[in-house]
Amino acid sequence: MYPAIDIRGGKCVRLTQGDYERETVYAEDPLEMAERWIEAGAEWLHLVDLDAARSGEMVNLPVIEKLVQASSVPVQVGGGVRDLERLKKLLGIGVSRVVIGSAAIDHPEFVREALSQYGKQIAIGLDARDGKVATHGWLDLSEVRVEELAREMVSYGAETFIFTDISRDGMLSGVNVEAVRALAQACGKSVIASGGVRSLEDIRRLAQVQGEGVAGAIIGKALYTGAVQLPQALKAAAEVQGK
Repeated sequence: MYPAIDIRGGKCVRLTQGDYERETVYAEDPLEMAERWIEAGAEWLHLVDLDAARSGEMVNLPVIEKLVQASSVPVQVGGGVRDLERLKKLLGIGVSRVVIGSAAIDHPEFVREALSQYGKQIAIGLDARDGKVATHGWLDLSEVRVEELAREMVSYGAETFIFTDISRDGMLSGVNVEAVRALAQACGKSVIASGGVRSLEDIRRLAQVQGEGVAGAIIGKALYTGAVQLPQALKAAAEVQGK
């Protein structure tokens, strides 16, 4: 389970379907939110730098560094990672895993080099609408099929993917479990589901297909609205997995 902390302008926010005009601020200091999720049992945190994803500027780096260094659990960070310099900056401040998204389409040679050098410290973020990959904070829709890009990334050495169904993100409409499972089967690697979790039933459905390559879920809005409580979500997943 990966509680999501989306950062914009130094604050913890949530966007609806990636729309920067539909923003809700949940905390002035993202570190407070990180501490809340860790106390509730989180074993990982998922951070997204929304400013970097949109403009490429790493204005939130000091906030991210403060959070990562204060965190007692591993943190994965995505948003605007499009060259080795930025990647090294994030790893250098203690980020456990860096998520590379748009660059998988725009700069495949950078991704190849990143995977070659850092391997399992890299996750490839695949954000899709109607099965096609969206980039640059979901502002641009490509003609590349998500399974096609995943297989290309596997050939470069990718081991972990984060799959977001944009139509479900922030809508509390349920996880597209079949799409997540299909991607895991297509690429033969671990896929973390993102977008749409609305209830414990979504958690249970994802846990049921863990043996097929589904490696967890990123939860955002459901946690922030109280629709899902993290301790109960962790317990539900563990029960399905027989732990």
